[in-house]
Amino acid sequence: MLRTSTPRRPTHPGARTREYAITTQRPHARKAEPVDADEPWMLGLHADTGYVLYRLGLRSGQLFNAALQESGLRLRHYALTRYLATVEGALQRELSDRLGYDPSAIVGLVDDLERLGFVERRPAPGDRRSRVVVLTDGGRTFLRDTDRMSRRVTDELLHPLSKGEQEALHALLLRIAEPGRT
Repeated sequence: MLRTSTPRRPTHPGARTREYAITTQRPHARKAEPVDADEPWMLGLHADTGYVLYRLGLRSGQLFNAALQESGLRLRHYALTRYLATVEGALQRELSDRLGYDPSAIVGLVDDLERLGFVERRPAPGDRRSRVVVLTDGGRTFLRDTDRMSRRVTDELLHPLSKGEQEALHALLLRIAEPGRT
């Protein structure tokens, strides 16, 4: 007797194809459990501003990724499209430098966004071997749709602060993140 089998969907995330991974809903990162700041082991960590900034970054990323989950994209995709909205186009190495992502990660992010029609790779003026990544009309629509989501996430994250405190925090974080900017 001849047995036939139907192709099975991969059983573990590492076996998924890149297309499957960006076009299906993925569970967002596990939310951080509340921590008792009075525990002796936490006192030192909460006294360390770098650690508190790290925790804030994790929480911010989790909120953004959860909000972007429906689109199948992640915060890194949003950041790349947001940057491209401010320039006429950028080489992949420029995207890596500006966003602080590994060059190999940029290739995958651009591939994802190109497959969705949000960006295009075009020949670089004056260098036939290089490609410039350019935001498409579809990418601009995605940004318009996600801008409201971005504001909601930021509002949720900063709701314990007054408007003045939010502005002061933003200014201080910019001074730390980009020292030569101010």
